[in-house]
Amino acid sequence: MPVIAVVNRKGGSGKSTLAAHIAAWCARNGSSVMLGDVDRQQSARAWLKRREASLPIIAPWAVDQKNMLRVPTGITHVVLDTPGGMHGFELARVVMFADAIVMPVCHSIFDRESAQACHAELMTMPRVASGRCRLAVVGMRIDARTQAAQVLAEWSESLGVPFLGALRETQLYVRSLERGLTIFDLKPQLAAADLAQWAPILQWLKPQLYPPQAANDGADALRPVARTLAPQKMVSRHLGSLPGSLMPAQESMVQGGRLSALSAGRPATAPVQPAGKPTLVRPARSTDDRQIPEFLKRSG
Repeated sequence: MPVIAVVNRKGGSGKSTLAAHIAAWCARNGSSVMLGDVDRQQSARAWLKRREASLPIIAPWAVDQKNMLRVPTGITHVVLDTPGGMHGFELARVVMFADAIVMPVCHSIFDRESAQACHAELMTMPRVASGRCRLAVVGMRIDARTQAAQVLAEWSESLGVPFLGALRETQLYVRSLERGLTIFDLKPQLAAADLAQWAPILQWLKPQLYPPQAANDGADALRPVARTLAPQKMVSRHLGSLPGSLMPAQESMVQGGRLSALSAGRPATAPVQPAGKPTLVRPARSTDDRQIPEFLKRSG
């Protein structure tokens, strides 16, 4: 299951906008995608509530009987919208599950310095430093009349991070998001300039979201999961020899699997209760507490 995380410590950098658009593009591409809102402000979840049922479905976190947030059944792709100020253990947990991190950066010295500090911490993590979790930068709210995009591109290059492109400052994003839409949900002629800016971003994302098919996979191996037209209801279809990376339920059976906690809604290193010992029952979590998925929380 490919996982894309949108990360930046600075608030107001455009994380929710970027995450919503990546999820919408996956949905338009026929994938069964979940937009996981790790931010306590729940901006992405509020946007999903505005989205009409007739549009390609984007699933939110599912809440089970144990009040845990988990990936709904049938999901093949996950996009995580993360909170500002995330660092340390919480950032490391996101990196543990992500296949790629996209960092939105606005044009100001404060934004660049904050993003540079976040990049420095990310590079201390083995999965990022080794390239197993890829990292890239996208410029946000860029005025095309200025040299802002060039400045960001040079800054990103100095860090050794790919600069995927810049998205312009326009009310089209604002008006679309207010209606539960994205640029990808509009008629192409209404958003031609913005779709052109997304082209290099999507070109980089495609190999992360849709890995090349292995030689021993069946012809239908990477075919997306089928969906019904019923709102927020995901339906699975038999996928033949679907690669293990797209089968969270199967990987969760492998001890130590990277996605086991993501698919099961609990930390991958959770201790097993010894036989014959009483089970400890934790108090029920409040509504606010359950908003942060269990696998991203610091264990007690």
